[in-house]
Parts: sequence; C-alpha cells; structure tokens
Amino acid sequence: MKEYLLENCDWEDIEDFILRVEESLDIHFMENELAHVKTFGELCDSVLGKIQLEHSDTCTTQQAFYKLRNAIIRALQIKDTDISPETPLKVILPRSNRIKETRKIEEELGFKLSILRPPYVVTGFFIILFLSSFIGMFFNVIYGISGLIFSVAGIPMAYRMGKELDLQTVGQVAEQMRTENYMKSRRDKKTFNKNEIEAMLTKWFVEFLYLDENELKKHV
Repeated sequence: MKEYLLENCDWEDIEDFILRVEESLDIHFMENELAHVKTFGELCDSVLGKIQLEHSDTCTTQQAFYKLRNAIIRALQIKDTDISPETPLKVILPRSNRIKETRKIEEELGFKLSILRPPYVVTGFFIILFLSSFIGMFFNVIYGISGLIFSVAGIPMAYRMGKELDLQTVGQVAEQMRTENYMKSRRDKKTFNKNEIEAMLTKWFVEFLYLDENELKKHV
C-alpha cells in the first residue's frame, strides 16, 4: 500500500485528505512542501516527520475518554462514577438544554465536538430551496437570488440551533475526538502514538479518495 502512486488520485481529493490531517494532528504544510511526494508511503513519512514528538504506545481513545469525562464533570457538575464509555449521551445531554450544555463541555475541552445537527428534514428543506432558487434564477432573478441567500444563510443557522445526536454514547464521542482532534485529545502533549497515526492515515486515505482497500493492499 505504501507504494501506491498518488498520480492515480484526483489532487483535489488529496488536498481534502491533507486538510483533515492538518486539522487533527495540528500541523501545517507550506505550499509546494509536498511537491516531491509520489507515493502514499512518502506522504505518510512526510506527515510523521512533521510531528516532532516522542513515540508512545499509549491509547489515545482512552485518553480522550478521560479528558472528555473530566470536561463533563467540570462543566455539568456531575459525579465521575456516573460516566462510562457506555453512558448514553441523551442522559448526559437532555434535549431541553442540549445546546447550552454541549457548549459548556466544548469550552472545557477547548475545541468543538461537532455532535449536534438539525433534523434531516430541515437540512433537506434548505438544500431543496437552494437548488430550486438556482434554477429559479433563470425565470426570476430577484426571487432566485433571494432564495439562494436565504438557503445559504439558513443552513449554518440550522446547525447552530440543531439538537439531534448522531452519536449515542460517551465512548463514541471520545473516538470521534481522537479522529478529529488527535493531538488535543492526548493528555501528554509531548507524545504521540505512531502506530495509531499510520492507521488513521490509511483509513482517511481510503475514505477521502474513495479507494478500494483490497486494491491498495496490492501496493505493499
């Protein structure tokens, strides 16, 4: 897999992949810094080379759980004995004050959790409105532009007010933290787990470039 040639991939997909890597691992590549990279293995080596930390075999998901649990305890003033990886989120975050309590936890963590969303019917409405308005511009420019503006402004607002949960347990949130905010989820900021990073890079590469993992295994 490490010998998989990047020339076989759409560069826009690779850029999306790199953006995810930078956000989660808290690193940044300068323009053209990866111009010499030809294979997935070289790309992985470039990412690992950017992380100037000591390797540790410690589990980041476990560390993310304890960090999340402590943030919940401080933000919501509840006992740590009441929180386990299997604890349902709807118990920790009742619907009536879910947005407010989630923001308190995020403030304690220092980053967004991205666990709330609006109902699908709401996002579906704005998407349909956007598409209809775009088509409507050919018939009435004013109404079309008005619809586009309303739909573009409405989707972010809907997400800010959304109360729906896609994740079901505290443990699932910890796993998402590890994926989306790897470095910020570790308790020891001076270490990282090289094996975890390599596995994450492979998973993201397959997802972002819509690749067949079985096909990639041929490029070992």
